[in-house]
Amino acid sequence: MSEVRPGDTVRVHYTGKDETGQVFDSSQGREPLQFTVGQRAVIPGFEDAVVGMSPGDRKTVEITAQQAYGERRDDLMLRVDRQQVPPNLDLKEGDRLQVRMANGQLAPVTVAEVTDEVVVLDANHPLAGKDLTFDIELVEIGS
Repeated sequence: MSEVRPGDTVRVHYTGKDETGQVFDSSQGREPLQFTVGQRAVIPGFEDAVVGMSPGDRKTVEITAQQAYGERRDDLMLRVDRQQVPPNLDLKEGDRLQVRMANGQLAPVTVAEVTDEVVVLDANHPLAGKDLTFDIELVEIGS
C-alpha cells in the first residue's frame, strides 16, 4: 500500500479542535481537503502529520502553536486613532474586519478594544498561540 510522500497531492477529512476541545473547523459533511504535500498550503504540523499515512489511515495529532499559526505577536496589535475610523462603523470587541495595509493588501483583523480615543485591532490569526488537535483521515493519494 502506498504512503504519502512530499510532492503527493492528498485528500483528507479532518476535524480541528483547540486546547479546550472546541471544534473550530471540520471537513465532515463537505468534500475532503485537497493539498500537495510540500507546498505549505496548510499549517506545517498538519502537513507533516499526513506524511507516511496510507489511504484509509486515521490518526489524531497534537500540533504546537509554533507548528500551527505561530505565537501571538504584540507587533500585530494595531492602535488606530478613533477619528481615523469611519463614524458610521459601530465597532464592538470581537468584530472581524478587513483593513488595507500600507502595501495595499487586505488583512483580516479582530477588534480587540474600542474607546472614545482609540480602536485596537488584532492582526494575529485567531488561533495564534494555541496548541491544536486534529483528527485526520487520509482519503486518497493522487499524483
